Amino acid sequence: LIKEIITLKQEKAQLLGYKNYADYVLEERMAKSPDQVTSFLNELLEKAKPYAEKEIEELKTLAKADGIEEMQSYDHAFYAEKLRKQKFDIDDEELKPYFQLEKVQEAVFGLAKKLFGLDFVESTEIQKYHEEVKTYEIFENGVFKALLYVDYFPRKGKRAGAWMTSFKNQFRKNGENSRPHISVVCNFSKPTSDTPSLLTFQEVTTLFHEFGHALHGVLADTTYPNLSGTSVKWDFVELPSQFLENFCYEPEFLKTFAKHYKTGEVLPDEKIQKISDSKNFMEGYQTLRQLGFGLLDMAYHSNADKVGDIKTFETEETKATNLYPSNPETAMSTSFSHIFQGGYSAGYYSYKWAEVLDADAFQYFKENGIFNPEIAAKYKVLLSSGGTKDPMELYKNFRGSEPKVESLLKRAFGS
Repeated sequence: LIKEIITLKQEKAQLLGYKNYADYVLEERMAKSPDQVTSFLNELLEKAKPYAEKEIEELKTLAKADGIEEMQSYDHAFYAEKLRKQKFDIDDEELKPYFQLEKVQEAVFGLAKKLFGLDFVESTEIQKYHEEVKTYEIFENGVFKALLYVDYFPRKGKRAGAWMTSFKNQFRKNGENSRPHISVVCNFSKPTSDTPSLLTFQEVTTLFHEFGHALHGVLADTTYPNLSGTSVKWDFVELPSQFLENFCYEPEFLKTFAKHYKTGEVLPDEKIQKISDSKNFMEGYQTLRQLGFGLLDMAYHSNADKVGDIKTFETEETKATNLYPSNPETAMSTSFSHIFQGGYSAGYYSYKWAEVLDADAFQYFKENGIFNPEIAAKYKVLLSSGGTKDPMELYKNFRGSEPKVESLLKRAFGS
């Protein structure tokens, strides 16, 4: 089935005048070409591998104490969790009282005010699709900017997860700038009679993530709705969402809202440090794992004619990223649904690509102040432009240079 899928994709690409399926897909992506993607993945591999190997050695030491002389890939999760508990024993239940939903929302609204001059005014006059939904009119300098719906709690018939939706994109017509209607949907724990809705730290970052997407829509300022807001190249769309998550790890910002809902006590420094440290736990291993998937995806979609035995092809294409002995009885490709049915064909690289973008963008802020108004103004131009310009052009206009892998390495490994 794999051979049939990639052969048909190759035929489709060649019928349309492309060398291979990866060339066909990447023409409409920020990365542009298979060579650029492969170069990016290999550069990150070369720089991240020493950190990954060091992490695995630490796990092997734990395993040897249990009599395991040669760790296998199936031992990893057990010993990684054992080490995580030793290093960062963070209990979600212990942190939740410091993250009251209303306070977290106030923080994200306040951040939008500080960076982009946006004001949020709750309205009870706007029609909504469920009584639990809240609506906010957003203004900039007194001028209406957008309508925001927030839908935070689970209920029967509502799907799980979290997402941002645009009910109506921004556009210009007949001299009028028609403003967008944006929605942020989550599934947080409902408040009870004596306890407000309290979030895990991961749920805090989820809210910031989806709100980053929302800001992409809210700040839109283009002519056509199909180029407005999040209507950008597929490997550029996660920059605004992942960028906003970074603020959750900044003590200066975190302390403004991470306060115990009963006592008002600010989240202690040692807990903030644990949150920060645990963020990058096993980052080297996870990076190499993602790079292996990305390289295999690119190999299938740019070298379809070279695929013989699936296991042999997979082993050869991922050998530089493997940190454990290969198990001859397994083949990851046969369950790699992301690239064979999930829409990520020749696009799996974008997970790490987006991380480099958001790390590099936030590094620019960190070097000059995380609330720097001049940099925020330039970032606002990037967001408001939607898909009207090439994303690399937008990024370079904001940052002054192309994104650097080193920014991600610095965030992940401190160097």
